[in-house]
Amino acid sequence: MELDPSALDPRDEDAVSRWSAQAAAQLTAATDLTELKARKTEIFGDRSALTLANRTIKDLPGPEKAVAGKNLGRARQQLNQLLAERQEQLEQAHLAAVLVDEGVDVSVASDRFPVGARHPLSLLIEEAGDFFLGLGWSIAEGPEVEHEWFNFDSLNFDADHPARQMADTFYVDGTSAGGAAAQDGSLVLRTHTSPVQSRTLLEQGVPLYAVCPGKVFRSDALDATHTPVFHQIEGIAVDRGLTMADLKGVLDALAKALFGPEVKTRLRPSFFPFTEPSAEMDFWFPQKKGGPGWIEWGGCGMVNPAVLIANGIDPDEYTGFAFGMGLERTLMLRHGISDMRDIVEGDMRFSEQFGLFGKGQ
Repeated sequence: MELDPSALDPRDEDAVSRWSAQAAAQLTAATDLTELKARKTEIFGDRSALTLANRTIKDLPGPEKAVAGKNLGRARQQLNQLLAERQEQLEQAHLAAVLVDEGVDVSVASDRFPVGARHPLSLLIEEAGDFFLGLGWSIAEGPEVEHEWFNFDSLNFDADHPARQMADTFYVDGTSAGGAAAQDGSLVLRTHTSPVQSRTLLEQGVPLYAVCPGKVFRSDALDATHTPVFHQIEGIAVDRGLTMADLKGVLDALAKALFGPEVKTRLRPSFFPFTEPSAEMDFWFPQKKGGPGWIEWGGCGMVNPAVLIANGIDPDEYTGFAFGMGLERTLMLRHGISDMRDIVEGDMRFSEQFGLFGKGQ
């Protein structure tokens, strides 16, 4: 029922009582705090009957002024008390509803922790490994703290090769780089996974078809395109009659497996101590940023006879080929990642983009 603001005579006790009863009924009928607030404004606001009647008291004669003040004062006191009681009731009801709606059953297993995702580098290593296992190759592993002979000497690095300098290589035992250090038997954090190839040749002999994925270390600062700790995958095949054509066939198949069926590879002459002849390997990538084009991917070549001899293999009877590429670079090219720091910083949101399993799984 609407309360008529112009229909209240403060001198009429019965009229004030009837109006007060109607106002009290509206306060009692309010079902929530929002509705109660609206009723409060209607009853006590500037345009309410109570306020307008109160303003007329100043114009009344003395005896009537006292009666009107008493009538309105009694009504105001009763309504204020009722308002406070009703507000407390509705607040308690609201709190009880919130406790029910937001209650937690502590016996229920929590699902607030995300499932997470495997790191895309791990997925890429497994994907590449599966490819080579499908070719009948084996996967070889070796220590990350490596003897300098395996890391350099067995791979035909001269004693004064720049890669031996401490500016490029982490020497574990603190001895000086170069030939003297080699004689002292230095330990290094391996700068490539090629030492695994030497170890596998010495342990398993030939014929050998093995791929060596793993972590390597270089003395580089972390930035958008470099990191002191990264991953490589290198392959070596040593058997009778192997040629560059066999190398090219393996690289073509690997590139298609990792980047898609439209990819093709090419070889450009280069130099590496452990291969002769040597080549830089490029691949044609249709999804290259800025448009299709050739992208440098890694190095490769025929295993240098000096490397075969150092590992106990007769180069007159056996030939071999080897190749290697960085896995962070492969991941960046394949997925359009522009900053290597995103790969190494361990932010779960980065890994979640690649899902729990990964391409083809």
